[in-house]
Amino acid sequence: MTELLAVPAARREAIQRIAAALRPGMTVALSTHINADGDGCGSQTALARLLGQMGVRAFIVNPTPWPELFRWLLGEDVEDRSAQGAAALKGVDRLIVLDISDLGRLGTLAAAVRALPQDALVIDHHLPGDEPPGKTMLSDTAACATAELVFDLARECGLTITTPIAKSLYTALVTDTGGFRFGNTSPRCLAVAAELLQAGVDPEQMYARIYSSVPLGRLHLLRDALDTLAVDMAHGMAWVTIEAGALEKHGVSSEDLDGVVEHPRSIAGVRLAMLFRDLGHGKVKVSFRSIAGVNVNTLARAFGGGGHARASGALIAGGIADVTERVLAEARRQLEAGSLAD
Repeated sequence: MTELLAVPAARREAIQRIAAALRPGMTVALSTHINADGDGCGSQTALARLLGQMGVRAFIVNPTPWPELFRWLLGEDVEDRSAQGAAALKGVDRLIVLDISDLGRLGTLAAAVRALPQDALVIDHHLPGDEPPGKTMLSDTAACATAELVFDLARECGLTITTPIAKSLYTALVTDTGGFRFGNTSPRCLAVAAELLQAGVDPEQMYARIYSSVPLGRLHLLRDALDTLAVDMAHGMAWVTIEAGALEKHGVSSEDLDGVVEHPRSIAGVRLAMLFRDLGHGKVKVSFRSIAGVNVNTLARAFGGGGHARASGALIAGGIADVTERVLAEARRQLEAGSLAD
C-alpha cells in the first residue's frame, strides 16, 4: 500500500510549484468545466477545504450552475458564487482551474480568465488541449481522476484529509471510474480509495447519494434515448439521440444524461458508442465512449473537441441530422483506416 501511495517525482515537483504560488491570507477562486461532473465537483469542494487549512480563503465559480446531484458536497463551509458569473473573479488573488485541459471548456468564463492579471493554476488529468488554462500545472493523464492529484497535493503539503474532504474525493473517484469499472481504475486508484474509506467514507451511503436518488424523469429520458438506439455492427458502432427540449420535457437537467451513453457501449461487439444531444440553435453536443483499442479522443479532436482515450466529447455546429451524418462518416473512415487505434 505504501509503495502504491508514493507520489511520483514529477507530481511532487508540480505540487511544490502550485504550493509556492499560494500564501496564507490569499483569496482564491476555483473553477471547473461546463456542466461540472463528479470529478469536477468533488475536486473543487475537497480543494476548497484543504486550502482553508493553508489559511487560503477559497470559493467556487463555475460557468454553469452547480449540479443538484452534488449539492450536498458543498455543505455549509464551501461557498458557490457561480451565479455571479465572471464578476466573481474580480479582485481574486489567484484562480485554480480543475479538471480542464483547454480554456474553451470554461465557457462564459473563458474571456474573463484570459484577462486575469495572474496566470491560472491548473490541476487536471486530461490529454493536453489546444489552449491550456494556465502554465503552472499539476497534470498527469495517468491519474484516474483529477481528485487523485488533489489527494497527492494534500499528502505532500501535510494537510489533513477530513471526512468531508474524503467524501468529496471519493465521489470524484467513483464517478470518473464508472464505479471502479473503467480502464482508469488503477491499483493506485483503489489504494487511494482505501485511504478515503479509512478517513470516514461509507461506500453504501455514497452509492445511495450518487446512484440511488435519481428523479423519475431521468428514467423517462433514458427510455426515450434507448428508443433511438441505432447500431452499425459492421464497424462496431452504436449511438443514441437526445432530441431538443427533452430535458425540459422530463423536468431534468444535463447531469441526468450521465451514464446514458454507457448503454450503447455495453452492447456485445460495439467498440465505439456515441450520444448525440440536440441543443437547438444549430448546435449538437456529442459524447464519445469506447472500449480498449479505440481512442475516441482522436475522433473528438477532429471536430474541435477532446478528452480521454475512452471518453471524449465535442460541441459541433449544425442540425442534428447533419452532425450525426458527418460524425458517423468520419468515425467509419477512421475506424477503417485504423486511425483510432491506441
